Amino acid sequence: MISDNVKKGKERAPHRSLFFATGMKREDMKKPFIGICNSYESFVPGHCHLNKVGELLKAAIIEAGGVPMEFNTIAVCDGIAMAHQGMKYSLPSRELIADSVESIARAHCFDAMICVPNCDKIVPGMLLGALRVNIPTIFASGGPMAPGKHPLTKKDSDLNTVFEGVGAENAGKITAKDLEKIEETSCPGCGSCSGMFTANSMNCLYEALGLALPGNGSILAIDPKREELWKAAAKRIVQMAKKGGPLPRDLVTKESLDNALTLDMAMGGSTNTVLHTLAIAREADVDFTLERMNELSKRTPYICKLAPSGHYHVSDLDRAGGIMGILKRLPKELLHLDTPMVSGKTLGQQLKAAKITDDDVIRTLDNPYSKDGGLAVLWGNLAERGSVVKKGGVAPSMMNFTGKAICFDSQEEACEGILGGKVKPGHVVVIRYEGPKGGPGMQEMLAPTSYIIGAGLGESVALITDGRFSGATHGACVGHVSPEAAEGGLIGLLKDGDEITIDIPNRAINAKLSKSEIAKRKKELKPWSPRIKGGWLERYSRYVGNASTGASLK
Repeated sequence: MISDNVKKGKERAPHRSLFFATGMKREDMKKPFIGICNSYESFVPGHCHLNKVGELLKAAIIEAGGVPMEFNTIAVCDGIAMAHQGMKYSLPSRELIADSVESIARAHCFDAMICVPNCDKIVPGMLLGALRVNIPTIFASGGPMAPGKHPLTKKDSDLNTVFEGVGAENAGKITAKDLEKIEETSCPGCGSCSGMFTANSMNCLYEALGLALPGNGSILAIDPKREELWKAAAKRIVQMAKKGGPLPRDLVTKESLDNALTLDMAMGGSTNTVLHTLAIAREADVDFTLERMNELSKRTPYICKLAPSGHYHVSDLDRAGGIMGILKRLPKELLHLDTPMVSGKTLGQQLKAAKITDDDVIRTLDNPYSKDGGLAVLWGNLAERGSVVKKGGVAPSMMNFTGKAICFDSQEEACEGILGGKVKPGHVVVIRYEGPKGGPGMQEMLAPTSYIIGAGLGESVALITDGRFSGATHGACVGHVSPEAAEGGLIGLLKDGDEITIDIPNRAINAKLSKSEIAKRKKELKPWSPRIKGGWLERYSRYVGNASTGASLK
């Protein structure tokens, strides 16, 4: 066992003495050491219950014959960090989490690890670290939040409802008192936000990747079934530790990434899944590109539309059959059924047990929302290295859109401009210098996109950015525009009034500018320099890579 490095032999007597100080017994030195990588924080709703989950897992690991060793990572709540300086730290926190997981697992010689993430950057951050140490690892997330109830419409609501409520109140469509009621009822308890936003998208993808047991992405945080899932994961990780596998690098392969992105296209997940999957593939040394994602999108039917693109939530998906239900419904030729799972079975074997109970939540193949996937990658002179759109959340009337640019050099400028009435029908809102380098940190644009929707401009205004979007974003919003403005990309050369065409069916995004005009503007462009001087973010801005390869640190 790997843990023998810190517990076996007379020269490890000092190490054992330190372990005994924590309450371990001599007989524990013969058992596998299981790291519990927990992202508990008391003030983050997706994580505020995970201290209790840690205690449950420790008890279950002991019962299964292992020795639990719990440690914590940081966890940034994107909703709380949204629309202010804090959002610049969200994506960079992924790298800090990966480094911390690698550091603790290596320094303390775990034989295996169970990861307990929930919200956005924590899920991929933990996997990046797990791929580096490559010890048996299983993911058991904290689970999604139940949806709230809108006080005016009586329909299910979520965090995105609140952001859109700000735009609606600003436009005079609802009162300030209405907004207060919406904010008090939309997030009813613990768990990751209740729609198919980034956290839930990633936790669902891990089922298809083979890193988590069925139900990991869809069982509510407050559902008793979630407790059974945690116990099953604890029991299984002890078995995996004793067998020595499967290992993360056995599970994250080109085939399993195909499965995960096929699922992503079928359920219209967050655009952030593209960014994180590219980073995961890079860490696993798997050649996986934006071009491959578009190939998968073109062949995969969009059969499950959840909030923010639809009116169902993750709780409805769980009731209808969960992730295994979606995969079971897809044509078998779209999947690699022989890929291994942490359960010890193959994907094909797991799908045999899956049941679909609602053909509206998980649609049949003869009744898809569209014949191709819910995400798409666009190219053109505005995105020579690609850009991403959640096409499943775009109104049919906006699939082809030509408008005049109105340019903002930060998210804050854009929010002020939208709420101040500067954005009119026919505009393409351009938010730039918000990429991985330029932001720095590639802020999410949930606030400006929600203000556009809330103001009733969702079918007359588009938005493009070298930043990224929350999984809660919907509408004609194109993100991850690469190269970004800070790299000299064309998005940084645009001027108010420039004509921009977004052609989602043909996967194209272009500005109507001649090559000579573009060359002239490039000569006039001032050299980029980091916005933030000193601290972690300056280091990050200098060493972070392009969004088209996952915005990983070089």
